[in-house]
Amino acid sequence: MHTASPPINTPSASGFQSAPNLARQVMSSREIAELTGKRHANVKRDTIAMLAELKKDVLSFEHIYLDGQNREQTEYLLDREHTDCLLTGYSAGLRMKVIRRWRELESRVVDRLQVPTNFAEALRLAAEQVEQNQQLQQVIQQQAPKVEALNRLANTSGSICITEAAKHLGVSPLKLFGWLASNRWIYRRSSFANWSAFQPRLSSGVLEHKLVRLKNNETEELKVVEQVMVTRRGLVVLAEKIGASL
Repeated sequence: MHTASPPINTPSASGFQSAPNLARQVMSSREIAELTGKRHANVKRDTIAMLAELKKDVLSFEHIYLDGQNREQTEYLLDREHTDCLLTGYSAGLRMKVIRRWRELESRVVDRLQVPTNFAEALRLAAEQVEQNQQLQQVIQQQAPKVEALNRLANTSGSICITEAAKHLGVSPLKLFGWLASNRWIYRRSSFANWSAFQPRLSSGVLEHKLVRLKNNETEELKVVEQVMVTRRGLVVLAEKIGASL
């Protein structure tokens, strides 16, 4: 079980991360798989299906971690409400294992809450709160340019090709294509085939397929091909996920 935070690499599925302030608690699909004895791939499949049925943004629950071989893998972080919803399709015995785990970890949060018992502790707690507020102000100032950029991207009309999306994001098309392929946004059925979008990206509305007319450089004839397009929503998600890393 974790506290909701920006995507980071985590070496294991289980555990609990505390934060100075009380953040929304989440449980990873890996930990759910361990508790229920199910394969992680099956838990992820069930999670994606549940979120799609609830019309939730699958990407907002997605989290990248490094496995034992230092490879990037995908898991999903679910809050208590969505964890309970997922478990309705599991047996009573499996549901009880996860419920007991939630109660155990939630009790640890309560134990961590400290109420000042004297004036010195109250002063120390007040000083810590001031420091946290200062840190939050710094984060807000650092995020201001990013928020402005996201607002501009959100005003983009229609969907655009990946090359054009790279211009909006301020990165090279080659790097953007590489990132999309390595993070399972797009793929090729063969070495010389056109790029296609993975179904979860189509379902979440960040990518779409469109028929476009392209000119053959040799014959100068126009041909119709299916091309991956980045939606307005996809641009915002890409700016949040990779804008600072590319």
